[in-house]
Amino acid sequence: MTARRGFRQGLRKRFREWVNRRIPAARSVTLDQRRIFIFPSRTGLFFTICLIVMLMTAINYQNNMSYALTFLLCTLFVVAILHTYANLSGLTIRAVRATPVFPGQQSEFSIQIERGGEREHFALHVQWPDSSSGMVNLVDQDAVQVQLRVTARKRGWFSPGRLLLESTYPLGLLRCWTWVDLDLYAMVYPRPLPTDELPGFATDQPDGAAVPSVGSDDFYGFREYRHGDSLRQLYWKGLARGQGLQTKQYGAYASRSVWLDWEMFPGAGVEQRLSYLCHWVLQFEKRNEEYGLRLPGLVIEAGVGERHRDRVLQALALYGVEGRSRET
Repeated sequence: MTARRGFRQGLRKRFREWVNRRIPAARSVTLDQRRIFIFPSRTGLFFTICLIVMLMTAINYQNNMSYALTFLLCTLFVVAILHTYANLSGLTIRAVRATPVFPGQQSEFSIQIERGGEREHFALHVQWPDSSSGMVNLVDQDAVQVQLRVTARKRGWFSPGRLLLESTYPLGLLRCWTWVDLDLYAMVYPRPLPTDELPGFATDQPDGAAVPSVGSDDFYGFREYRHGDSLRQLYWKGLARGQGLQTKQYGAYASRSVWLDWEMFPGAGVEQRLSYLCHWVLQFEKRNEEYGLRLPGLVIEAGVGERHRDRVLQALALYGVEGRSRET
Protein backbone atom coordinates (compact mmCIF):
# COMPACT_ATOMS: atom_id res chain seq x y z
CA MET A 1 0.00 0.00 0.00
CA THR A 2 2.82 2.40 0.87
CA ALA A 3 4.64 1.70 -2.40
CA ARG A 4 1.41 2.15 -4.40
CA ARG A 5 0.66 5.43 -2.62
CA GLY A 6 4.18 6.68 -3.27
CA PHE A 7 3.86 5.74 -6.94
CA ARG A 8 0.59 7.69 -7.25
CA GLN A 9 2.05 10.73 -5.52
CA GLY A 10 5.03 10.62 -7.86
CA LEU A 11 2.77 10.51 -10.90
CA ARG A 12 0.70 13.42 -9.61
CA LYS A 13 3.85 15.46 -8.95
CA ARG A 14 5.16 14.83 -12.45
CA PHE A 15 1.78 15.68 -13.94
CA ARG A 16 1.63 18.99 -11.99
CA GLU A 17 5.14 19.88 -13.14
CA TRP A 18 4.16 19.11 -16.73
CA VAL A 19 1.03 21.27 -16.47
CA ASN A 20 3.06 24.12 -14.89
CA ARG A 21 5.45 24.07 -17.84
CA ARG A 22 2.66 23.84 -20.39
CA ILE A 23 0.37 26.47 -18.80
CA PRO A 24 2.50 28.85 -16.67
CA ALA A 25 0.99 31.43 -14.31
CA ALA A 26 -0.16 34.68 -15.94
CA ARG A 27 -2.67 37.50 -15.45
CA SER A 28 -4.23 36.75 -18.84
CA VAL A 29 -4.36 33.44 -20.75
CA THR A 30 -5.66 32.80 -24.29
CA LEU A 31 -6.67 29.21 -24.93
CA ASP A 32 -5.07 27.37 -27.84
CA GLN A 33 -4.24 23.74 -28.62
CA ARG A 34 -1.39 23.70 -26.06
CA ARG A 35 -3.70 24.75 -23.24
CA ILE A 36 -6.79 22.67 -24.06
CA PHE A 37 -7.35 19.01 -23.20
CA ILE A 38 -10.13 16.83 -24.64
CA PHE A 39 -11.25 13.32 -23.80
CA PRO A 40 -14.49 11.32 -24.09
CA SER A 41 -16.88 11.81 -21.20
CA ARG A 42 -18.58 8.88 -19.46
CA THR A 43 -21.41 9.20 -21.94
CA GLY A 44 -18.86 9.31 -24.75
CA LEU A 45 -17.12 6.16 -23.50
CA PHE A 46 -20.44 4.33 -23.39
CA PHE A 47 -21.20 5.65 -26.90
CA THR A 48 -17.83 4.35 -28.13
CA ILE A 49 -18.49 0.89 -26.66
CA CYS A 50 -21.88 0.85 -28.40
CA LEU A 51 -20.21 1.74 -31.72
CA ILE A 52 -17.76 -1.14 -31.33
CA VAL A 53 -20.60 -3.58 -30.61
CA MET A 54 -22.57 -2.26 -33.62
CA LEU A 55 -19.54 -2.62 -35.88
CA MET A 56 -18.92 -6.20 -34.75
CA THR A 57 -22.60 -7.02 -35.33
CA ALA A 58 -22.52 -5.48 -38.82
CA ILE A 59 -19.39 -7.50 -39.69
CA ASN A 60 -20.92 -10.70 -38.35
CA TYR A 61 -24.20 -10.37 -40.28
CA GLN A 62 -22.78 -8.46 -43.27
CA ASN A 63 -25.71 -6.05 -43.03
CA ASN A 64 -25.32 -2.87 -45.09
CA MET A 65 -27.82 -0.89 -43.02
CA SER A 66 -25.88 -1.73 -39.86
CA TYR A 67 -22.68 -0.54 -41.56
CA ALA A 68 -24.35 2.70 -42.62
CA LEU A 69 -25.74 3.43 -39.16
CA THR A 70 -22.43 2.64 -37.46
CA PHE A 71 -20.37 4.85 -39.78
CA LEU A 72 -22.95 7.65 -39.53
CA LEU A 73 -22.65 7.62 -35.74
CA CYS A 74 -18.84 7.51 -35.99
CA THR A 75 -18.93 10.58 -38.20
CA LEU A 76 -21.17 12.29 -35.66
CA PHE A 77 -18.61 11.51 -32.95
CA VAL A 78 -15.75 12.99 -35.00
CA VAL A 79 -17.74 16.17 -35.74
CA ALA A 80 -18.56 16.46 -32.02
CA ILE A 81 -14.81 16.47 -31.27
CA LEU A 82 -14.29 19.51 -33.50
CA HIS A 83 -17.26 21.44 -32.11
CA THR A 84 -16.42 20.66 -28.46
CA TYR A 85 -12.83 21.83 -28.97
CA ALA A 86 -13.97 24.98 -30.80
CA ASN A 87 -16.23 25.87 -27.86
CA LEU A 88 -13.12 26.60 -25.73
CA SER A 89 -10.60 27.57 -28.38
CA GLY A 90 -9.85 31.30 -28.65
CA LEU A 91 -11.24 32.25 -25.25
CA THR A 92 -9.20 34.68 -23.12
CA ILE A 93 -9.36 34.47 -19.33
CA ARG A 94 -8.24 37.53 -17.37
CA ALA A 95 -7.66 38.05 -13.66
CA VAL A 96 -9.61 41.09 -12.41
CA ARG A 97 -9.49 41.40 -8.62
CA ALA A 98 -9.85 39.57 -5.31
CA THR A 99 -11.47 41.01 -2.19
CA PRO A 100 -9.47 41.05 1.08
CA VAL A 101 -10.96 39.01 3.93
CA PHE A 102 -10.25 37.64 7.39
CA PRO A 103 -9.46 33.94 8.00
CA GLY A 104 -12.54 31.75 7.67
CA GLN A 105 -14.34 34.21 5.38
CA GLN A 106 -14.99 33.75 1.66
CA SER A 107 -12.98 35.93 -0.69
CA GLU A 108 -14.64 36.91 -3.97
CA PHE A 109 -12.38 36.31 -6.97
CA SER A 110 -13.44 38.13 -10.13
CA ILE A 111 -12.34 36.93 -13.56
CA GLN A 112 -13.27 37.99 -17.08
CA ILE A 113 -13.87 35.61 -19.97
CA GLU A 114 -13.63 37.08 -23.48
CA ARG A 115 -14.19 35.55 -26.90
CA GLY A 116 -11.60 36.14 -29.58
CA GLY A 117 -13.92 36.38 -32.58
CA GLU A 118 -17.57 36.19 -33.51
CA ARG A 119 -17.96 32.52 -32.60
CA GLU A 120 -20.53 31.86 -29.88
CA HIS A 121 -19.59 29.84 -26.80
CA PHE A 122 -22.08 27.86 -24.74
CA ALA A 123 -22.26 26.07 -21.37
CA LEU A 124 -18.82 27.02 -20.06
CA HIS A 125 -18.42 25.69 -16.54
CA VAL A 126 -15.82 27.54 -14.43
CA GLN A 127 -14.64 26.71 -10.92
CA TRP A 128 -11.67 26.84 -8.55
CA PRO A 129 -10.94 23.92 -6.19
CA ASP A 130 -13.33 24.19 -3.19
CA SER A 131 -15.07 27.25 -4.67
CA SER A 132 -18.53 28.04 -5.90
CA SER A 133 -19.07 27.35 -9.59
CA GLY A 134 -20.40 29.40 -12.48
CA MET A 135 -21.93 28.77 -15.90
CA VAL A 136 -21.15 31.17 -18.75
CA ASN A 137 -22.61 31.66 -22.23
CA LEU A 138 -21.01 34.11 -24.66
CA VAL A 139 -23.69 34.83 -27.23
CA ASP A 140 -24.75 38.50 -27.34
CA GLN A 141 -21.70 39.91 -25.56
CA ASP A 142 -17.97 39.72 -26.16
CA ALA A 143 -16.96 39.41 -22.50
CA VAL A 144 -18.48 38.51 -19.17
CA GLN A 145 -17.23 38.78 -15.59
CA VAL A 146 -17.62 35.87 -13.20
CA GLN A 147 -17.39 36.04 -9.40
CA LEU A 148 -16.34 32.91 -7.53
CA ARG A 149 -16.12 32.63 -3.74
CA VAL A 150 -13.35 30.69 -2.00
CA THR A 151 -12.83 30.30 1.75
CA ALA A 152 -9.45 31.63 2.98
CA ARG A 153 -7.73 29.76 5.81
CA LYS A 154 -4.75 31.77 7.07
CA ARG A 155 -3.32 35.29 6.86
CA GLY A 156 -1.08 36.48 4.04
CA TRP A 157 -1.49 36.09 0.30
CA PHE A 158 -4.07 33.45 -0.60
CA SER A 159 -4.05 31.64 -3.94
CA PRO A 160 -7.15 29.62 -4.89
CA GLY A 161 -5.12 27.29 -7.14
CA ARG A 162 -5.66 26.48 -10.80
CA LEU A 163 -8.93 27.54 -12.39
CA LEU A 164 -10.91 24.80 -14.13
CA LEU A 165 -12.77 25.81 -17.30
CA GLU A 166 -14.61 22.97 -19.02
CA SER A 167 -17.45 22.19 -21.40
CA THR A 168 -19.22 19.14 -22.86
CA TYR A 169 -21.14 21.17 -25.48
CA PRO A 170 -22.76 20.27 -27.86
CA LEU A 171 -23.57 16.56 -27.42
CA GLY A 172 -22.01 15.70 -24.07
CA LEU A 173 -19.92 12.94 -25.69
CA LEU A 174 -16.60 14.68 -24.99
CA ARG A 175 -15.21 16.71 -22.13
CA CYS A 176 -13.00 19.64 -23.12
CA TRP A 177 -11.17 21.45 -20.31
CA THR A 178 -8.19 23.53 -19.23
CA TRP A 179 -6.43 24.35 -15.95
CA VAL A 180 -5.41 28.00 -15.88
CA ASP A 181 -3.07 29.39 -13.23
CA LEU A 182 -4.17 33.03 -12.99
CA ASP A 183 -1.79 35.33 -11.14
CA LEU A 184 -4.57 36.42 -8.76
CA TYR A 185 -4.21 36.53 -4.99
CA ALA A 186 -6.43 37.67 -2.13
CA MET A 187 -5.14 39.47 0.93
CA VAL A 188 -6.07 37.68 4.17
CA TYR A 189 -5.81 39.87 7.27
CA PRO A 190 -5.12 38.48 10.77
CA ARG A 191 -8.14 37.23 12.67
CA PRO A 192 -9.33 40.08 15.00
CA LEU A 193 -9.04 39.06 18.63
CA PRO A 194 -10.68 41.49 21.11
CA THR A 195 -9.09 42.57 24.37
CA ASP A 196 -10.69 44.32 27.35
CA GLU A 197 -8.50 47.40 26.99
CA LEU A 198 -5.46 48.64 25.11
CA PRO A 199 -2.53 48.40 27.57
CA GLY A 200 -0.25 51.43 27.77
CA PHE A 201 -0.88 52.97 24.38
CA ALA A 202 1.39 55.82 23.30
CA THR A 203 0.35 59.20 21.92
CA ASP A 204 2.15 62.01 20.14
CA GLN A 205 0.23 64.66 22.09
CA PRO A 206 -1.96 64.41 25.17
CA ASP A 207 -5.67 64.58 24.46
CA GLY A 208 -6.63 68.24 24.02
CA ALA A 209 -3.08 69.64 24.22
CA ALA A 210 -2.49 72.98 22.47
CA VAL A 211 0.23 73.24 19.84
CA PRO A 212 1.40 76.35 17.96
CA SER A 213 -0.24 76.80 14.59
CA VAL A 214 0.32 79.46 11.95
CA GLY A 215 -2.84 81.10 10.70
CA SER A 216 -5.07 80.00 13.59
CA ASP A 217 -7.37 82.41 15.47
CA ASP A 218 -7.21 80.53 18.81
CA PHE A 219 -5.08 82.36 21.39
CA TYR A 220 -2.36 80.06 22.78
CA GLY A 221 -0.11 82.21 25.05
CA PHE A 222 2.91 84.57 25.17
CA ARG A 223 6.61 84.15 24.53
CA GLU A 224 9.62 86.47 24.44
CA TYR A 225 9.94 88.65 21.39
CA ARG A 226 12.13 87.30 18.59
CA HIS A 227 13.61 89.27 15.76
CA GLY A 228 11.29 89.05 12.74
CA ASP A 229 8.02 88.58 14.66
CA SER A 230 5.05 90.33 13.11
CA LEU A 231 4.16 93.68 14.66
CA ARG A 232 0.50 92.58 14.73
CA GLN A 233 1.36 89.86 17.24
CA LEU A 234 3.26 92.10 19.69
CA TYR A 235 1.66 92.47 23.14
CA TRP A 236 1.72 96.28 23.43
CA LYS A 237 -0.35 96.40 26.61
CA GLY A 238 2.21 94.28 28.43
CA LEU A 239 4.99 96.54 27.22
CA ALA A 240 3.11 99.58 28.54
CA ARG A 241 2.84 97.86 31.95
CA GLY A 242 6.60 97.29 32.03
CA GLN A 243 6.42 93.53 31.36
CA GLY A 244 8.88 93.61 28.50
CA LEU A 245 8.26 93.02 24.83
CA GLN A 246 6.28 89.83 24.24
CA THR A 247 4.66 88.12 21.23
CA LYS A 248 1.19 86.60 21.16
CA GLN A 249 0.94 82.95 20.06
CA TYR A 250 -2.02 81.32 18.41
CA GLY A 251 -2.57 77.62 18.10
CA ALA A 252 -4.89 74.72 17.54
CA TYR A 253 -5.79 71.87 19.85
CA ALA A 254 -4.34 68.51 18.98
CA SER A 255 -6.55 65.45 18.92
CA ARG A 256 -5.23 62.21 20.37
CA SER A 257 -2.96 60.30 17.97
CA VAL A 258 -2.68 56.67 19.09
CA TRP A 259 0.29 54.46 18.33
CA LEU A 260 -0.39 50.74 18.12
CA ASP A 261 2.89 49.16 19.13
CA TRP A 262 4.19 45.59 18.86
CA GLU A 263 5.46 45.82 22.46
CA MET A 264 2.00 46.51 23.90
CA PHE A 265 1.32 42.81 24.48
CA PRO A 266 4.39 41.28 26.19
CA GLY A 267 4.29 37.52 26.52
CA ALA A 268 1.83 37.05 23.64
CA GLY A 269 2.78 35.00 20.57
CA VAL A 270 3.23 36.45 17.09
CA GLU A 271 -0.22 35.52 15.77
CA GLN A 272 -1.89 36.61 19.00
CA ARG A 273 -0.21 40.05 18.91
CA LEU A 274 -1.21 40.52 15.27
CA SER A 275 -4.80 39.57 16.12
CA TYR A 276 -4.91 42.06 19.02
CA LEU A 277 -3.49 44.86 16.84
CA CYS A 278 -5.94 44.02 14.06
CA HIS A 279 -8.84 44.31 16.48
CA TRP A 280 -7.75 47.76 17.66
CA VAL A 281 -7.17 48.97 14.10
CA LEU A 282 -10.81 48.19 13.34
CA GLN A 283 -11.94 49.84 16.57
CA PHE A 284 -10.07 53.11 15.96
CA GLU A 285 -11.22 53.17 12.35
CA LYS A 286 -14.81 52.75 13.50
CA ARG A 287 -14.37 55.69 15.91
CA ASN A 288 -12.66 57.74 13.18
CA GLU A 289 -9.63 58.28 15.43
CA GLU A 290 -6.12 58.83 14.17
CA TYR A 291 -3.67 55.98 14.77
CA GLY A 292 -0.28 54.69 13.64
CA LEU A 293 1.50 51.35 13.73
CA ARG A 294 4.92 50.26 14.96
CA LEU A 295 6.15 46.79 14.05
CA PRO A 296 9.71 45.44 14.23
CA GLY A 297 11.36 46.95 11.17
CA LEU A 298 8.29 48.89 10.04
CA VAL A 299 6.61 52.16 11.09
CA ILE A 300 3.42 53.54 9.53
CA GLU A 301 2.73 57.14 10.47
CA ALA A 302 -0.55 58.05 12.12
CA GLY A 303 -3.49 58.61 9.83
CA VAL A 304 -7.17 57.93 9.30
CA GLY A 305 -9.42 56.70 6.51
CA GLU A 306 -9.98 53.53 4.50
CA ARG A 307 -6.70 53.69 2.59
CA HIS A 308 -4.75 54.09 5.83
CA ARG A 309 -6.71 51.20 7.39
CA ASP A 310 -6.00 48.92 4.42
CA ARG A 311 -2.31 49.80 4.52
CA VAL A 312 -2.06 49.00 8.23
CA LEU A 313 -4.03 45.76 7.90
CA GLN A 314 -1.88 44.68 4.98
CA ALA A 315 1.26 45.31 7.03
CA LEU A 316 -0.17 43.10 9.78
CA ALA A 317 -1.18 40.40 7.29
CA LEU A 318 2.27 40.25 5.68
CA TYR A 319 4.33 40.41 8.86
CA GLY A 320 6.84 37.57 8.65
CA VAL A 321 5.36 36.35 5.34
CA GLU A 322 7.32 36.15 2.11
CA GLY A 323 6.10 37.98 -0.98
CA ARG A 324 5.32 41.37 0.59
CA SER A 325 5.53 43.17 -2.77
CA ARG A 326 2.89 41.07 -4.55
CA GLU A 327 -0.07 43.08 -5.83
CA THR A 328 -3.65 41.93 -5.82
